[in-house]
Amino acid sequence: MVEKFHIELEKLKQNVLQMGKLSTSMLSTSVDALKNLDVKKAEWVNSKKKELAKINIDLEEEALQLIALYQPMARDMRTIACCLKMIVDLNRIGRYGKDIANVTKEISPGPHIKKIISIPHMNELVQSMINDAFTAFKTGDISLIKDFTERDNDVDSLRYSIFRECMSYMMENPVNITICTHYIMVARYLERCGDHACDMAAEIHYMITGQRIEIK
Repeated sequence: MVEKFHIELEKLKQNVLQMGKLSTSMLSTSVDALKNLDVKKAEWVNSKKKELAKINIDLEEEALQLIALYQPMARDMRTIACCLKMIVDLNRIGRYGKDIANVTKEISPGPHIKKIISIPHMNELVQSMINDAFTAFKTGDISLIKDFTERDNDVDSLRYSIFRECMSYMMENPVNITICTHYIMVARYLERCGDHACDMAAEIHYMITGQRIEIK
């Protein structure tokens, strides 16, 4: 009985990681679509939203069934709780990818202003945080998330930098107002994805150590 439970628990963890691959793929593809004004890639991201929503529901049911059937305690219970909270974060990350994909369709065919400012770099920082959270979840290595507060501060600083730069372009020429408003919103979406990475990191830390921390 115990062995079967741990097999099912490991399966749940792997399924959460698979959901993570989909949600981060939606996010990264959406930023790439925006960078290159690739409407086909944007449409691919939009096509995945129903799949992501179904996975979210299926994994929630899977986790709740484990609780009902096995009544886990201690770290096992913390692991299931972590999975439940992570799937919420991952669903939102994927949905932000969908929102960015919609921006691509709004501003296509362009052109961009100054090579889309710092949005691709901001996405790289956020993706690295999400990937490190996944690795910590898989391996139990919490050293990967110890600097998340500083990394999140870097993401926040980039958001404000993008905002200031966009404001200058809008003041220079009113023609830039629409596209710069979209850039500001995309930076906000990415900043929120960084916040979700921090939320996952905090839950993973609790899962592994049993100690609560706040990352912000």
